[in-house]
Amino acid sequence: MKEEYNFKEVEEQWQKYWEEEELYKSELEEDKDEYYVLEMFPYPSGNLHMGHVRNYSLGDVFARFRNMEGYNVLHPMGWDAFGLPAENAAIKRDIHPNDWTWDNIENMKEQFKMLGLSYDWEREVATCHPDYYRWTQWLFLQLYKEGLAYKEKSVVNWCPSCQTVLANEQVVDEECERCDSEVIDKELEQWFFKITEYTEQLLADHHLLENWPQRVKTMQKNWIGRSEGGVIKFLIKDSEEVLEVFTTRPDTIYGATYMVLAPEHPLVEELVTGTDKEEEVKGFIAQITEQDEEERTGSDTEKVGIDTGIKAINPITEEEVPVMIANYVLMDYGTGAIMAVPAHDERDFEFAKKYELPIRVVIQPEDEELTAEQLEEAYTGDGVVVNSELLNGLSANEAFNKIITYLEKHKLGRKEVNYRLRDWLISRQRYWGTPIPIIYCDNCGVVEVPESDLPVELPTNVEFTGTGQSPLAKADDFVKTICPECGKNARREVDTMDTFVDSSWYYLRYTSPDFTNSAFDTEKANYWMNVDQYIGGIEHAILHLLYSRFFMKFLNDQGYVDYKEPFDDLLTQGMVLLDGAKMSKSKGNTVDPLEILDNYGADVARLFILFAAPPERDLDWNDEGVEGAERFLNRVWRLVAQNIEEIKGVSKGFEITTEADKELHRQLHVAIKNVTVDIGERKQLNTAISAIMEVVNSVYKYLNDFGELNYQLLREVIEQIILLLAPFAPHMTEELWSQLGYEESVHQQSWPEYNDEAIKKDEITIVIQVNGKVRDKVEVAADIKEDKLKEVVKEQENVQRYLEGKEIIKEIVVPKKLVNLVVK
Repeated sequence: MKEEYNFKEVEEQWQKYWEEEELYKSELEEDKDEYYVLEMFPYPSGNLHMGHVRNYSLGDVFARFRNMEGYNVLHPMGWDAFGLPAENAAIKRDIHPNDWTWDNIENMKEQFKMLGLSYDWEREVATCHPDYYRWTQWLFLQLYKEGLAYKEKSVVNWCPSCQTVLANEQVVDEECERCDSEVIDKELEQWFFKITEYTEQLLADHHLLENWPQRVKTMQKNWIGRSEGGVIKFLIKDSEEVLEVFTTRPDTIYGATYMVLAPEHPLVEELVTGTDKEEEVKGFIAQITEQDEEERTGSDTEKVGIDTGIKAINPITEEEVPVMIANYVLMDYGTGAIMAVPAHDERDFEFAKKYELPIRVVIQPEDEELTAEQLEEAYTGDGVVVNSELLNGLSANEAFNKIITYLEKHKLGRKEVNYRLRDWLISRQRYWGTPIPIIYCDNCGVVEVPESDLPVELPTNVEFTGTGQSPLAKADDFVKTICPECGKNARREVDTMDTFVDSSWYYLRYTSPDFTNSAFDTEKANYWMNVDQYIGGIEHAILHLLYSRFFMKFLNDQGYVDYKEPFDDLLTQGMVLLDGAKMSKSKGNTVDPLEILDNYGADVARLFILFAAPPERDLDWNDEGVEGAERFLNRVWRLVAQNIEEIKGVSKGFEITTEADKELHRQLHVAIKNVTVDIGERKQLNTAISAIMEVVNSVYKYLNDFGELNYQLLREVIEQIILLLAPFAPHMTEELWSQLGYEESVHQQSWPEYNDEAIKKDEITIVIQVNGKVRDKVEVAADIKEDKLKEVVKEQENVQRYLEGKEIIKEIVVPKKLVNLVVK
């Protein structure tokens, strides 16, 4: 065996072996516990970046570890292959998106294999393949049949540069996250999924997500934005119209001194048309609607408004209050109208002060009397209700319940729960996406494409016009069709689906990727699901994860799966940085993974990126760290190479005959325990690697410090180190295992088990005296240092009682017997 490790030769050899032997092929085995490891599948951009290396190396360690623990592991890979980047690339490079995407997939697949990732490639899926998107369309139809897919006119985020609709989450600081162009509002007919039907379940089932980061659950909770309150009906003076407002504080209704409507409220035009204020109000509205949502609602944005001249009537006090229009009220929350209580709401207070509107205190601190004149800011704390005839003296909670009961009894309002979450807009005016399986017939109206006619395939002969209309609209062969109900001429839907639809169910397709009767085989899905370990970036905490949960709940309701949640344990890994900044081609601060693989090999790249930081934290790239990982792996290689003849020549089994043997054996089992816990429970792979490094150091110390070596023990320790290192450095450990004479793969071996008895150090009992009298006893390690022993003695509770208020003037230590503290 050569002392120099040739990583290129070794990695190529074993990657070929794994593929030929189908080592990572997974099958349903009822007699084994399953374990499903999944990393969020990538967009096929063509080249790996360091974020890919980190994400997929993490998943590979978990998959290999669980396999060695005896689980039946499913570890698949696929491609989130539809989307706007491929379409933009097609326009820029004059290449068809289909060709561009499949070329990138082949390129990235080879790079993944170079990393030695343990994927079952027979389960590979690509969302742009008709065999996949056929079932995305089938799922759309299931939602449509249940009334959860619908089409309506809506104001949408429109990117003039990308010429498509953007979801709210794809708009960052009012710019397109993809191209940084300013996003504008545009009214279009759009398809939606009714995710709001599942808002309560999405919140309530957080208790099922025990192994999710609390940060992610909080982000989802805030995005859903549940608020409990009441809808109150205000009559419009001299009109039959009723203005409904939603408020979380109906208990403050006596403090409502004006109303505010969003400029977009549907009643505004009707109320002001024909009045003296019509032109002034319409001019103000035009001015405000040019502002973006963030600008309108920011805490530091000036609150501006206009009096419509209209009066509303408070249903409790029968007081007439002015109806204002203001920038700080939005149409997409509640009813788009509020009752303003300036004494107890910061925005209302600021607005009332500016426009000299009345302020009335209706919540009083228990130990203080407030007046409107003395308020310098809104009082938003708890207290007792005042100046409120029906509610005086009650707490806010008591007043809430009482006023809601009164409103419902007199048909003046009702209790209601409101949400920030809106239905999922899935329409996209682009070509490279899943066609929506809907037909429009002048005779029959909206008609579903029959399931037997799926997939509705994307045509290849399309023109990218850049006009904002879907390129499919110009493809006559695609658009023109026959109505499946009446047989007359009809036309297809030309919008395609948001790519988040494709990624909301892919984890289920992996369980039976060749199934042709449905999107997945329910029996196999119920065997493999749910995903035991899911890995991906925190940037997907809201959309992808929320949409996947919605799909899973719908499929559970329809009886297709037994589970309500798709992902059991979620790990959100940090970014890879260079000099403290996120790697970016545009910034010129990237490190090419292929260059690292070429210069150092896959095992070094994997080991460094897993060792440099805890998985959930950002990792700052460091060339010295890469070299350190290389040195360590070469050290392990030399450990085997320099001792292989001796350890191969001894039989299995060992006896511990010296203190050095005992300590080395103990260090081994400490490492096995730490690595097992760090991977399997704590998910801290950096400390797992550190534990392996420590035991390697112990072996070198044993070799260097002791002349008479126990080669049977040494063989045991080296073999166990190779097994511990196997998930992290799969190629080198495979080669070392083979060099030791084993024919079966190291990755098919059982994970090492630690022995708690072996970990324990020899202990002795120390008697503790204070001024010569026995006060306590303590168990300590036999080789404890004297200074440490004195510390332990003084920490004992019974001893501290006799030291309190006293000065220790002498410390007498009788080795391995007693400690006597002399005090005065």
